[in-house]
Amino acid sequence: MDVGQLGDRERNILALERRGFPGPGAKERAIREELGLAPVRYYQLLNALLDDPRALAADPVTVNRLRRIRESRRAER
Repeated sequence: MDVGQLGDRERNILALERRGFPGPGAKERAIREELGLAPVRYYQLLNALLDDPRALAADPVTVNRLRRIRESRRAER
């Protein structure tokens, strides 16, 4: 993988995060069916991706939105 480019899995994770999901369980089902990942693993990869400058360059709106959500959740703890 080129250092400046995200891999398919990383791009697919960001694409899934851009979508809206109708109800509880729909996102987890999409994670399993479309990405072939367990939700726990998906969220581990997503969290690492939010700290990756390549992800920020590829999709700044989504990454910044998710970073804000993550920071507000950390602040609540």
